[in-house]
Amino acid sequence: MNLDPSDLDLLTRIRGCTICAEKMIPDPRPVLSWHPDGRILLIGQAPGSKVHASGVAWQDASGNLLRTWLGVDDEQFYDPRLIALVPMGFCYPGKGKSGDLVPRPECAPQWHEALRERMPKVRLTLLIGRHAQNYYLGQNGYRTLTENVRNFTEFAPDYFPLPHPSPRNRPWLAANPWFKTEVLPALGRRIGEALKG
Repeated sequence: MNLDPSDLDLLTRIRGCTICAEKMIPDPRPVLSWHPDGRILLIGQAPGSKVHASGVAWQDASGNLLRTWLGVDDEQFYDPRLIALVPMGFCYPGKGKSGDLVPRPECAPQWHEALRERMPKVRLTLLIGRHAQNYYLGQNGYRTLTENVRNFTEFAPDYFPLPHPSPRNRPWLAANPWFKTEVLPALGRRIGEALKG
């Protein structure tokens, strides 16, 4: 994959980032998949422990379900010229009392703008989970993730909010059947349009 020197330098700096090293257990290991030609920008939460170990974004149960939602295969998903995978926090934040800790707050302000301004071909930005939605929707977002997702059309064409596909969210999916019947078909159409041509 060819990158010009400035893009390669940006990726190298992100992958070597240690701005939160003093607050991290385990040590930082930034994970992303990015190319300036990406057509879809997928902004997630933060890597889990399996992704921290492998260094491959979304290579876990959450990623499997997410690819089903998007209607893409592994080859498409991991081609950064099609889909860029950029988390809110680039490193695994560690384990908390009821799951993984929240994404580190330093990453998005430090790196997102530089990545996004180098992606002129982006046709769709997916906001996976509450942290991404809070950051990007701000005052335009609703009070809850459920309301953001249910009212997804209000954020078009810039953003498409989605719940996190974690196995921990199975109760949410069961309690909100409209997500499968209304949101996923619309998501599939948007993905198809973004990847076309």
